[in-house]
Amino acid sequence: MLKIRNLTVAVHGTQILNGLSLEVPAGEVHAIMGPNGAGKSTLSYALAGRPNYEVLGGTATLNGEDILSMEPEIRAAYGLFLSFQYPLEIPGVPTLTFLRTALNEQRKTRGEEEVSAPAFMRMAREAAKRLQISDEMLKRPLNVGFSGGEKKRMEIFQMELLAPKFMILDETDSGLDIDALRVVSDGVNHMRAPDRAMLVITHYQRLLDYIKPDKVHVLVAGRIAESGGADLALELEKNGYDKYEVAA
Repeated sequence: MLKIRNLTVAVHGTQILNGLSLEVPAGEVHAIMGPNGAGKSTLSYALAGRPNYEVLGGTATLNGEDILSMEPEIRAAYGLFLSFQYPLEIPGVPTLTFLRTALNEQRKTRGEEEVSAPAFMRMAREAAKRLQISDEMLKRPLNVGFSGGEKKRMEIFQMELLAPKFMILDETDSGLDIDALRVVSDGVNHMRAPDRAMLVITHYQRLLDYIKPDKVHVLVAGRIAESGGADLALELEKNGYDKYEVAA
């Protein structure tokens, strides 16, 4: 589904990714772990099309389509979703208005019919109940006044309504207490499907206790240093990244 070959990316003139290669097949969840500054968030932003993240070389395709040549909004409509480590607040923009507009703009780009207001509200209520999001939260401007855990739940709520093909979760566990972590993880697991895939970026094994990865990758100095099964995350939790950083 996602195929990255020799991806090299610079941010404000500093090269961060150094020929990174990675493949995530449909139906699988892969985790990326690595020390601070290794390039984990740079990878997610480069794939999503954030400005100032300059691709110097390499390729990235989603279901065979070159996503690096697409504008960010086209990547999103094609099925790429990024859950931010620090979700933005947008004062004055009601949450449900924002989400219905985003959903219908994506559908229009794909040549699909818009979702009616009643149908959208049914979808929203069902997802909100599963993620323990109250009606009062849905009535607020997007993320305004939310705690860290509420913002993360709102990110997964958005993900469920937009129903993307490929999901990138950038440190979704950051700032979550154990109850919020469980709710968010349940929401993520609800999205697992044979025709979808996920890339979970995290520092800690605890998230992977709830979202079981098919494969774990170690990212160091802008490259994948090692890949393995779920047990690799346990080894990293125990021994850290020293041996990989020395090799890099």
